[in-house]
Amino acid sequence: MIIEPARVPLEARFALSSNAYSPQRGSASHHAFGNTLKPLVRKLSFLTAIALTGALALLSSTMAKTPALPLFARSLGASPQLIGWAVMASTVPGILISLPAGLLRDRLGARPLLVAALFVFATAPFLYLLVQTIGELAIVRFYHGFATAIFGTVVGAEIAARYPQNRGHALGVYSSVSTVGRSIAPFLGGVLISEANFPGVFLGCAVAGVLALSFGLRASAFHAPTTARERPASGTSPTLAVLRDRVVMVTSLVEALQYLVFGSVEAFLAVYAAHHHLPPWTIGLLLGIQLGIVVLFKPRLGALSDRFGRRPVILAGLLIGTLAIAALPFTARVWALLLINALFGLGFAATTAATGALVADRARSGGFGANMGVLRSIMDIGQATGPVVTGALIGAGGYRLAFLTLAALLVIGACAFALSGYGRVAAAKP
Repeated sequence: MIIEPARVPLEARFALSSNAYSPQRGSASHHAFGNTLKPLVRKLSFLTAIALTGALALLSSTMAKTPALPLFARSLGASPQLIGWAVMASTVPGILISLPAGLLRDRLGARPLLVAALFVFATAPFLYLLVQTIGELAIVRFYHGFATAIFGTVVGAEIAARYPQNRGHALGVYSSVSTVGRSIAPFLGGVLISEANFPGVFLGCAVAGVLALSFGLRASAFHAPTTARERPASGTSPTLAVLRDRVVMVTSLVEALQYLVFGSVEAFLAVYAAHHHLPPWTIGLLLGIQLGIVVLFKPRLGALSDRFGRRPVILAGLLIGTLAIAALPFTARVWALLLINALFGLGFAATTAATGALVADRARSGGFGANMGVLRSIMDIGQATGPVVTGALIGAGGYRLAFLTLAALLVIGACAFALSGYGRVAAAKP
């Protein structure tokens, strides 16, 4: 039965003590596990615990990057080009390791990989305190990148496996809660840099990372249902099976294009606003309303995709995003930019709420990790190249050329998805 978002009580939406989101009650494993946990954690379902873990992990990793990374690199005497390489260093593991991490999850289960990723989240911040050169900083960033690469892939696959009937909603809840940590990070990081310089911000990252490890160890100990622990069928290579699935590849391309545009807007919207002499407070407001819309609407849009199918939600999101980005370079009025950013956030939330769920829907028995690994690898390519491509376009022809090109990329993604042969799917099946 599909949960309708308008009728779901608040406790079920955030998976607190809900039958749809909790381990089976009454089982011996449930009672044995519950007796070992603190009272707070004992009340949390897997989804709630892993969402809080994601929020703390993203708070830690994002605070080490924004705004600390470029400022810290500049304090080491790095040129703008070297700063760019240091920023890019953490994205390389996502491209390289997401698919292997997904395949290992399908073979070994989620727990060992989650523990490995959370160990990196907890230890990497301490390594920043030892950095003396830009080369050492790039190495630490590369190490830190393995945490998000492994964690994102494995968590996405595990949620997809555990909640087959409410897959879009569950993935949306996780994404929204974890985005809160990502949203807080720049503000908290800025305060810590101002009050305690770089050691202060990196120690703050360490505290969040250690807390993420603590929550994650408890979340990963939840008993997984049978569907989440199935092994992929022997025979065809899981990687080849995924790569041959046209719907999975096109959907992954759509998500990569969406994140390419999102990363570009995130990187250059502040510069665009400053170029038009808007006051600094409006820049934070513009980015804040975009993230706020994503946090509020992504679970609801994921639930809509569970009920009405992934296709209409994805196409609607791409259409809304295209119109918003195409309108962006034609105005500099604050109220218009607020509306455009709110619409873009809505389109981004709709598309990404359904793409991950659709890729999971296409998984063969137990092969969620392989599918999510391919999705994450392709997505990371888009996210990494977006600011570079957009910066080159702005240098060549200005903001109008850049933003209209981004809108055209979303149109291409929508056309490719519409022609991929994927039809209307009412809901994910167990």
